[in-house]
Amino acid sequence: MSMPSPEPGLSVAVDIGGTFTDVALHDARSGKVWRAKTPSVPSDPSLAFIAGVRLALEEAGREAVELDRVLHGTTVATNMILEGKGARAALVTTAGFRHVLSIGRQDIPRKANLYAWIKPERPVPPSRTLEVEERIGPGGIVLTPLDEDSARAAAEACRDLTVEAVAICLLHSFANPAHELRVAEIFREMLPGVAITASVDVLPVVREYERSLATVLNAVVMPGVSTYVARLEQRLKDEAVAAPILLMQSNGGVAGASVIRRAPALTALSGPAAGVVGARDVAAACGIHDILTVDIGGTSADICLIKEGRINLTQQGQIGDWPLPLPMVDMVTIGAGGGSIARIENGALQVGPQSAGAEPGPAAYGRGGSLATVTDAHVVLGHLPARLLGGRMALDVAASRRVVETEVAKPLGLSVEAAARGILQIIDSHMVGALRIVSVERGHDPRDFTLVPFGGAGPLHGCALADLLGVERVMIPPAPGVLCADGLLVASLKAEFSRTLPKAGTIDAAVASTILAELETQAGAWLATEGVAPERQSRQAVALIRYQGQGSEIAVGWTGTAEAAERAFEDAHRSLYGFALTAPIELVTLRIEAAGTMVPPVKHSLPAGSGAQPAERLTIELPGGPALVPAYDRAALGAGDGFAGPAIVTQLDATTLLPESWSAIVHASGALLLTKNPTATIREARA
Repeated sequence: MSMPSPEPGLSVAVDIGGTFTDVALHDARSGKVWRAKTPSVPSDPSLAFIAGVRLALEEAGREAVELDRVLHGTTVATNMILEGKGARAALVTTAGFRHVLSIGRQDIPRKANLYAWIKPERPVPPSRTLEVEERIGPGGIVLTPLDEDSARAAAEACRDLTVEAVAICLLHSFANPAHELRVAEIFREMLPGVAITASVDVLPVVREYERSLATVLNAVVMPGVSTYVARLEQRLKDEAVAAPILLMQSNGGVAGASVIRRAPALTALSGPAAGVVGARDVAAACGIHDILTVDIGGTSADICLIKEGRINLTQQGQIGDWPLPLPMVDMVTIGAGGGSIARIENGALQVGPQSAGAEPGPAAYGRGGSLATVTDAHVVLGHLPARLLGGRMALDVAASRRVVETEVAKPLGLSVEAAARGILQIIDSHMVGALRIVSVERGHDPRDFTLVPFGGAGPLHGCALADLLGVERVMIPPAPGVLCADGLLVASLKAEFSRTLPKAGTIDAAVASTILAELETQAGAWLATEGVAPERQSRQAVALIRYQGQGSEIAVGWTGTAEAAERAFEDAHRSLYGFALTAPIELVTLRIEAAGTMVPPVKHSLPAGSGAQPAERLTIELPGGPALVPAYDRAALGAGDGFAGPAIVTQLDATTLLPESWSAIVHASGALLLTKNPTATIREARA
């Protein structure tokens, strides 16, 4: 097995989004970074991957053969789940549980109409759900031995159903996987060429519906992701790249291609997770550890809260209509981005969640877009320069004005400028709602945090969102538009190893220690397989705890004693819900979070600036009318350079909008710090 070099010379990181593909090329020896941005190719994402790598190598004057490490964040699995375009799959379960997916849970989506909501069609219908005769109890005791003939009959039925993938999820297999592993072995023997996945390889924890669904979704995306990874590896080989590929997982860590082929559902939120990792790294360089991140791309906005530098994981994540309880970065995703479509419905202006995507994209991109989008609203108001991507993409201002006027302004009887402002106010309101979910609804005051907007559209909205939240400091990363790619460069190898207790009950430290020791052994074996040196290994024990009778758990750090775990749980419950109960406390699941830290990239301080000088002046539409404002080239700014709004800051990958009530100062790390107190900020930074 090819191992990633622990101290690579030249690394490339590629994040494929719905609209653009972002690339960061890093030379570990010199610390230099070259970045590129190219339109995504939804029909074959690997084409944009290679195109972006070529652009970055050309910019650096380097050759593909020099690459030592390739890192990748992908939305292939996510898109297949959201669009229902995965493989034709079957589910194999214990006799008597054929309708586990159909029954699901009794709750309905939070925003759904109680009387109009219709349960969505399951990824695998009962007609493709097969049963095998076996039964294991919750404590792992075999109640009914496995009837191998029933397993072979189920495999024959799968052959007759011409399925491309099979998910195997037997009752209580997390307590004793013997039957499930044997059934998987039989299916692999009888169905060569069919993707087989067992729940113990995906989610070996309690809750039958969620575990079955996670295994099914893993099976659904397995052939497509395997094909994509194979195609990508072949394209890299054709480019003379011999370096292994590491893919970002939803948990904020990377893993080798072999892990992803076995459990591709682990990549469901890989791109957004990389952005959160990158934002934490940039904030730490500025001495900031409490941040609210908002990643605004072309299609969606991904929002996360980081306190004291810790990225929290959740097992209550969701992709589209489906819960996906794999460990993933705790974030909220909404349909709000630069491509979000503005339209009139029942006489009212609506924005998103539908997006123009990469093809045709906003009208401003000149690719045939005929609907008004958030990007078109920015173009109408003059927030964007005439050309993007370092001059490679010209914006069609006339087309933007035309679609905003036709689709929004005329129907509402507004001026084009007023309609554009309305579009931005609505999309900002949507994002503020999501920001309050991760902050206020979880016991945090957003005013205690620094807002970090990134993504291609993030810096255009940062100050407006901060104003709505009452946040007084915004940090714009050095390369906000490709931060997800930058995040890949600083990500660690990461994996989680979980086990649900045979029976939830009073916390028993001795039992917990025994289980954690076994999980530690699994984690150690994985770290050794990945070639991580002992000094770069880390492990953290986590306990999932609840009050007796509750339907969900809270994850807290495990320090070795029942008393400490109970105190941590009560503190977390009080923070989340505002109170603690006197009910008995139960330990449900234990988890080891293992990580292998890569050698961090060399960081250089930005040379001191000689004073910010505008590269040009642009006309933008302010609420009081048009105004000529300075536009600064970010590449020309040095540490300590400061300026007040209104202003525009341009760079290859994003544009920053600075309103008149805000000011900016360039930090030595290259980050742009924006505050509501311009005079004091600039004076203190120069002192």
